[in-house]
Amino acid sequence: MRLGVCYYPEHWPEHMWSVDAQRMVEAGLTRVRIGEFAWSRIEPDPGRLEWDWLDQAVDVLHSAGLGIILGTPTATPPKWLVDAMPDMVAMDKHGHKRGFGSRRHYCFSHSGYRVEALRITTALAERYGSHPAIVAWQTDNEYGCHDSVLSFSDAARAGFLCWLEERYGTIAALNAAWGNVFWSMEYRSFEEVDLPNLTVTEANPAHWLAFRRFSSDQVVSFNRGQAEILRAHSPGRDVVHNFMGFFTEFDHHAVARDLDVVGWDSYPLGFLDSFPFSEADKLAYARQGHPDIAAFHHDLYRGCKPNGRWWVLEQQPGPVNWARNNPAPLPGMVRLWTLEAMAHGAELVSYFRWRQFPKAQEQHHAGLLRPDSSPAPGFGEMQQTALEIDTLGSVGAPPRSVALVFAYDAEWVTQIQPQGDRLSALWAAFACYTALRRMGLDVDIVPPDAALDGYALCVIPCLPIVPDALVASLDAFAGQVVIGPRSGSRSLDFAIPEELPPGPLQAVLPLRVTEVESLRPGLAHSGLTWSIARWLEHVEGTASAEFVASDGTVASWKHDRFRYLAAWPEPELAAAVLGAAARDAGLKIQNLPEGLRLRRAGERCFAFNYASNSLSLSCDLTGKFVLGGATLAPGGVSVWEID
Repeated sequence: MRLGVCYYPEHWPEHMWSVDAQRMVEAGLTRVRIGEFAWSRIEPDPGRLEWDWLDQAVDVLHSAGLGIILGTPTATPPKWLVDAMPDMVAMDKHGHKRGFGSRRHYCFSHSGYRVEALRITTALAERYGSHPAIVAWQTDNEYGCHDSVLSFSDAARAGFLCWLEERYGTIAALNAAWGNVFWSMEYRSFEEVDLPNLTVTEANPAHWLAFRRFSSDQVVSFNRGQAEILRAHSPGRDVVHNFMGFFTEFDHHAVARDLDVVGWDSYPLGFLDSFPFSEADKLAYARQGHPDIAAFHHDLYRGCKPNGRWWVLEQQPGPVNWARNNPAPLPGMVRLWTLEAMAHGAELVSYFRWRQFPKAQEQHHAGLLRPDSSPAPGFGEMQQTALEIDTLGSVGAPPRSVALVFAYDAEWVTQIQPQGDRLSALWAAFACYTALRRMGLDVDIVPPDAALDGYALCVIPCLPIVPDALVASLDAFAGQVVIGPRSGSRSLDFAIPEELPPGPLQAVLPLRVTEVESLRPGLAHSGLTWSIARWLEHVEGTASAEFVASDGTVASWKHDRFRYLAAWPEPELAAAVLGAAARDAGLKIQNLPEGLRLRRAGERCFAFNYASNSLSLSCDLTGKFVLGGATLAPGGVSVWEID
């Protein structure tokens, strides 16, 4: 695994560049990521391209021995372009323009902006496509950041109407698919269809789902246009994009098909503070991040490519500036996060950023260096980790133990029609992932069309729309299967299936869901070590009740190799049901202490201590240590050869 850093030469005087580059190499860095926000310096006026400064920066970095990941600057179109095409900006759901003055102020559907984005991408690719310094290209930056996927502009509406006509053919077919007879919502032509915002109350969920699909397709085609140009002018270089954490506004599997490598930006502390973790977890892991945040995304994005190629393009090295609270990492965590990425198969970890910038919006966002160029705490940990990576060498592939199935449209369905507070497919997947990791199991997160060969257990936490191909794959699968709530509950156009949920899954599960209810806090059905809370499905059929609450309410049903979890995967219930399935699958379950996580890679096992206290490995986990030992300090890492 290589280490890299994000660097912005345009932020610093030219006399600093060579010093910075030499210092990067001496610290163990081999890759540098530049250029993704530099449009105003590359083209300060329309058509006037200023290459001298970037030529110099590329040459300086290359001369020092650094391989460059060059970004296309389309996330930050310059002011002159916005002034020339004022309708290129996105519109929010309230009908307000997303103004200039920060970033991501464009609408994916605006044809004029697409032309400009391809033009500047072509200019960059022609200029640097054959330069020996360029090892990879990054398209744009963090598609969709700041709620910028869904645009409610005139350009988006025009594109949406064309998309609808291509998908449905006739307006009668659309009316029938969406159930528009309800509330007298029928249309006479596609031209009558508006966007689903600004309605008096909630819009038709089928309308919303169609708009979400369209908006996702716009991101896919926007990215594809750049990728095709980069490959044409710079063959042999990887094309990558940096996805984000807990972000589902577009189908990342679809975007990944046009990438050589999937990247993501890892900010465990910011994500812990910003997303709906418990207050207890936010306190316990405030300086470490929840033990499964980084790993979940490593496995999610590794699963976006059949060959498993993925990078961390931005790794948090210190406090960030964008969460509600921004603590500093516990000593050792920058090293832990880096080695954990290695254990999950990363080819690259790139730290954000080289030096903290003393101006503009990210003044409080730490880098490896402080603004005065003195080392920040993460710098020493990065240096130590670089040496340890050299010692560890290559790591092998993880074992095929558990496949966890996740689809982006599952999250769209549960966001559009949640039916209860915080009942989201993404968080159902995260809850199941956490339960499996607490047992010491290795998990691959895969799309519904992935092959299941070789896995012992398949977990489908929440998949409202079930493709026929997945049903066939499950039928042929020899391992154990756990299917979670709401799976098979909707058709492609957001209708309850005629045969009732779980719809097509009834081919492998002899049951049907006759009623669902969401439960307010305090309304629960208690079992021996678990409880049914937040969501419950009432089921009839010939499957056997397996996990039954003291009042007779059934939490999980079993038939042959299949289990159906009819309640939300709360931690204790998920542990019970998934633990039973794992044992039936012949998987070894570990009783790990709180905060400890394991990852197997090839012939080695990695252990990571996310707790704030020291932890000891049980004797059956230890072998010949190549890093660390049987006792892990807070933020500690151990690696041993598997016997």
